[in-house]
Amino acid sequence: MPQVLSKLPLSAPLATTCFEYVHPWKQSCSTAIAGCFLYCVFDSLRIYGTVYLCTLLMKGRIPNRSDLQKTLYGILQSTAFLSFTGFGYSFFLCTLRSILGHFNLLTVSFFPAFLASVFAILIERPSRRTLLCLYVSNVATETVWNMALSQGLVKNIPYGDVAIFGGSMAVLLAYYKGGQHKEVPDAMFKILRFVVGPHEEKDSGIRSECEPNIIYRQQVAAAGTSGSHYSGAHKNFIWNLLTQMLRMYKKIIHQVKCLGRHSSCPHPFSCIYYVLGGAGKMFSVGLGIQVILKLVLNIRKLLASPAAGKQIFVRKDILNLGLFLGLYSGVFRGSLCILRRIFGKDNASFAFPASFLAGLAFKKYPDTTVALYVMWKAAQITYNIGIVKGYLPKVPGFTEFLYCLSTGILFHAAILEPTNLRPSYWKFLHSISGGRIACMARGPLDVWGLNTSESLTKVLKATKTIPVVYF
Repeated sequence: MPQVLSKLPLSAPLATTCFEYVHPWKQSCSTAIAGCFLYCVFDSLRIYGTVYLCTLLMKGRIPNRSDLQKTLYGILQSTAFLSFTGFGYSFFLCTLRSILGHFNLLTVSFFPAFLASVFAILIERPSRRTLLCLYVSNVATETVWNMALSQGLVKNIPYGDVAIFGGSMAVLLAYYKGGQHKEVPDAMFKILRFVVGPHEEKDSGIRSECEPNIIYRQQVAAAGTSGSHYSGAHKNFIWNLLTQMLRMYKKIIHQVKCLGRHSSCPHPFSCIYYVLGGAGKMFSVGLGIQVILKLVLNIRKLLASPAAGKQIFVRKDILNLGLFLGLYSGVFRGSLCILRRIFGKDNASFAFPASFLAGLAFKKYPDTTVALYVMWKAAQITYNIGIVKGYLPKVPGFTEFLYCLSTGILFHAAILEPTNLRPSYWKFLHSISGGRIACMARGPLDVWGLNTSESLTKVLKATKTIPVVYF
């Protein structure tokens, strides 16, 4: 296992030039910087043009002049933000070497990326800065862990992502049940409301005052009235069979609804109906999402050979997302109902054990990205609640600083330890730079004992990217 800084100290100068390391495809710094900037503009327009136009179409109405103007302005502003990141990175790489007269471990990537991000993030709309910060912080957290893991500083924790997800969701659901989401509105709480239901929200106002037997009698009477049309024999056997099955299904549902509900439970029908209803709903949603994703991602294969659909849709993993969502919703609701029966009351703190137990369902669909996103979201909302309640000071520019720090870490890893970078982010950097990130010479950087050149070779092979400068 190579040791970091085994051959060259942190602050020691690296004897190499801009041409030998930064832009070996162009002798002139200004020409190389200009080429990188122009390609960043081109690719940024492609990315944000697609994103903003899709957002406009998803509104489901004919856009007016104001919508078109806002969309165009958003495309140009976001393009300027991303383009300046690429331009600034190249510019500060060469400028810092010109000022210092050499490179070192921090100036070969981290500082140039940090400085470029400082100026670039100020171009982007303030409303988008938090989203960008959450994303890059998510990827940077995973990258730092991978870097520490590769150097033997830490060890992998079995089901660590499950623990992170369960703990973070516990915090968010405690806020949701405690009513703090009204003090700090966030789109995350809308997702939680959809997954666990509106009844767990504090003072939701959705509570049934009817006794179960009254509900049952009313529904059975209504079912009997509506079924009077079919009292006579029908000539169609299949129709009669379907009708009888529907009546039986409705009767079973009515009975399940009225099995019993504790007085502290906020849901209108029985606890069993509440648990099964939530699990069934979220399983259907998860399965639907998986089927749609399979169709979209395999559209070419299906068009070329419709018979291939059988192999795609009969795989067991198509059920994983549905099982995760269904089990999470069902176990969370069931745990809360049991705790309410044990203690005779409802309490926001019940969300902690219920969420940790439900979080085990994450094993069915483990995803580090999702776990880290929920973790950072919980941290952000906790910080905002602390500010609102006066427990924590509001630090001006903290979001922007965290974004710049995370971006610096990601660019540092992309140059020195690309195997520790998330493959999707490497592909993004490769695309936005026109292949330049792969063409930057890694040979001079091998003096730090990180096997940088070998790491680049592995990443290029794994991601099927090539070291060619486009444009």
